[in-house]
Amino acid sequence: MFCTQCGTHLADDARYCTRCGKPTMADPQPHVAVPPRRLQRIRERKKIAGVCAGFADYFGMDITLMRLIWVGLLIMPPNIGAIAYIVSWVVLPKV
Repeated sequence: MFCTQCGTHLADDARYCTRCGKPTMADPQPHVAVPPRRLQRIRERKKIAGVCAGFADYFGMDITLMRLIWVGLLIMPPNIGAIAYIVSWVVLPKV
């Protein structure tokens, strides 16, 4: 097989040209566009405001583990967890 752009000889199973990088027609998997994840509050799974549910969904984690992480942040002395939770509550869109 040869590259249609630069004419370089390619292996039969090559998906891209080794010289110019142009994709060949031998690409067996179609490229499916995956919608980007959005960080948002999920009200259906909420306990207080849905912030933990939104973060758990965004990072692909268990919601209980995410809630434990937020509690851990609340206990820390500078109180970053409370500030971040309140800011997230105000800023994140509802679903």
